[in-house]
Amino acid sequence: MKKIILTIAVLTALISCKFTSNKAKNMAEQKDQSDKSPSPQDTIPKVTGIGGIFFFSENPEMTKEWYSENLGLEVNQWGSSFEFRNAYRPKEINYLQWSPFKQGSEYFSPSNKEFMINYRVQNIEGLVTKLKDNGVNILDNIETYDYGKFVHIMDAERNKIELWEPIDSVFTKMGGKTTK
Repeated sequence: MKKIILTIAVLTALISCKFTSNKAKNMAEQKDQSDKSPSPQDTIPKVTGIGGIFFFSENPEMTKEWYSENLGLEVNQWGSSFEFRNAYRPKEINYLQWSPFKQGSEYFSPSNKEFMINYRVQNIEGLVTKLKDNGVNILDNIETYDYGKFVHIMDAERNKIELWEPIDSVFTKMGGKTTK
């Protein structure tokens, strides 16, 4: 009788462990799938964050050096790339670009402002369609690069805005120092 009870106890423990192990494995597989496949939320044309902050500077090189020496920014020829994690896919590294531009650069035209903000977006094509339907001034066509798609618009106060649908993995593969 003791052998039967002991055998049942061992079998119950083994079955329980197998069930728990399978459950954990299934949860891990589901998490991996959620990291890879886009959810319906990923297709809504909208801004998802800040992609860059660009501003005029009388001396961009001196400005970059000052920020590096005094505030610890890791700088490169374009400014500084800030690294952060995607809230929905924590394994994914995302980037924000900080860049001083030479005073008077035409890159901000036709805006007369001293700055330009780059917004990270998803579904840039859908967003441009929505913006056109809303009468927003679209300044150029969507341009595609290996690191993402870009288009420029003007807001209601004539600020030029850059919209960017990023491919962050390209920057990750490139490596290089980032500000964290």
